Amino acid sequence: MSKKVLIGMSGGVDSSVAAYLLKKQGYDVTGATLLMWNEGEYSSSENNSVEDAKNVAKSIGIEHIVLNCAPKFKKHVIDYFIDEYANGRTPNPCIECNKYIKFGYMMDYALSNGFDYVATGHYAKIENSTDGCFIKKADYDDKDQTYVLYGLKKEKLCKILMPLWSYTKDRIREIAEKEIGMYIANKPDSMDICFIPDNNYKRFINEYGNVTSQKGNFVDKSGNILGTHDGIINFTVGQRKGLGMSFGKPMFVTALNPETNEVVLGEKGDEFSNGLFADDVNFFVNFEDEMYASCKTRYSAKQAKCKITKTGEASVKVEFEEMQRAVTPGQSVVFYDGDIILGGGIIKASF
Repeated sequence: MSKKVLIGMSGGVDSSVAAYLLKKQGYDVTGATLLMWNEGEYSSSENNSVEDAKNVAKSIGIEHIVLNCAPKFKKHVIDYFIDEYANGRTPNPCIECNKYIKFGYMMDYALSNGFDYVATGHYAKIENSTDGCFIKKADYDDKDQTYVLYGLKKEKLCKILMPLWSYTKDRIREIAEKEIGMYIANKPDSMDICFIPDNNYKRFINEYGNVTSQKGNFVDKSGNILGTHDGIINFTVGQRKGLGMSFGKPMFVTALNPETNEVVLGEKGDEFSNGLFADDVNFFVNFEDEMYASCKTRYSAKQAKCKITKTGEASVKVEFEEMQRAVTPGQSVVFYDGDIILGGGIIKASF
């Protein structure tokens, strides 16, 4: 009997081809589209996603279901996103969505309803070893998505399939068009936050989160006032453009202080850090007090050598071999041994 797989299908080309490849490999595949919003709420694109996924499922001959995870999505992704911005941090909602929704809610549903695996269209590899399963980078760095997967539970990794790890995006589109005949073959990648299609997160926070931007001061690291700003939710660490005023020289956001509603600015070079503190850490490996690895402090960053020291049960101090730019509270630091993920955590502060 074929192993049963529940695959998340967003209606996009990646998850659609992933479903096709799994069926081709002999799995009994069911596609699941996750509803993130209750009827009448903010998103206007979900109906299109459901219809696209349903049509794809029909064309490749698999069952399709719709799962309503709106309450959990609101709690773990939307509310988290708004709270983090309101408190001067810059969150990565994809990490929370993977942790609590795709590999939380959907995984629990699958294992409770007779499925053997959960699958997604992520570009990453789940590989077996004598110590269990682990996450490995995709073959092509330009599409690798391991950065947003560090929050998964180690004990669940062997129940996950990610069939796209060895493919380029061009090859995925070619399969969609020539082997399946999908009309979505040239559908553009989603580059924005999925629940804010126009990428205007400031408006979203104001409207949906009822968070009003309060004017405050730009200050230097000594606290001297340099000017005024329209609210800390408009800024992120490392930002240079879009400050709203000219200072006669390039200035960078180096910190956000929600307690005083201040945006701290520095000159070129001040946006670099020697290290960071992180909490809410999740590791796939065990280590005593310290470990040497490489790390990424944002999705698009290159891996950099670092030393990791435990400071608590779920917190670490990270020291970089070379200073890193724009280490941003609220973003994640993810640790690697070559192309294998060791773990990661949420950046609390830099130094």
